[in-house]
Amino acid sequence: GFDDAIQYMNEPDKYHPFIHSTNHLERLNEEVRRRESVIRIFPNTQSAFRLLAAYLMEYAETKQQQRALLKN
Repeated sequence: GFDDAIQYMNEPDKYHPFIHSTNHLERLNEEVRRRESVIRIFPNTQSAFRLLAAYLMEYAETKQQQRALLKN
């Protein structure tokens, strides 16, 4: 409820812009589910983890490039 929604306010102000919303996490989950639905059946757990790791590495690289552009 409301208490959960404002929980981020217990953190220092400098962190508020980064944690006030879970939209980026929801977007990540949505993208993983989209890629997962293309494959449908994984041969084993490791292959599912590899897909997840590959996407997260791609996402991290993209975010790092975006931050670099903002700094310049």
